[in-house]
Amino acid sequence: MKRKHAGMERELARALTHACEVAKGELVGFEWLTHRVDYERFPESLMVTWVFDTDSNMNAAAASPGAVRMQALTLEAFADIGITVSAIATHLEMDSEERCAATHGGNWAARLNARQRSGGKHGQRH
Repeated sequence: MKRKHAGMERELARALTHACEVAKGELVGFEWLTHRVDYERFPESLMVTWVFDTDSNMNAAAASPGAVRMQALTLEAFADIGITVSAIATHLEMDSEERCAATHGGNWAARLNARQRSGGKHGQRH
């Protein structure tokens, strides 16, 4: 089972890295993304965090076609490796470097652990 999860993790990282690179050229202030998942509750536990430089850029993206684009890129990444979800918006969250610095001193591991709504394990930065 661990081998299967490791393979899925590699494929997920590859697909999300592609989404990240595309988004960097399209979304103002977007910097990186990461994911968390608990493979015991897969795929419902899968959560992708999109990270922007500032709250202002994050909020602007959320209130624009950027939000739809993030959902589309995430859905494409999932579909690329055969993951099907019923509501992509429930697998997506946004955050900012600015907010992490203010609340967790820039410690993303602590911040993501604190935000772990899905109960999933830490993913990797893309």
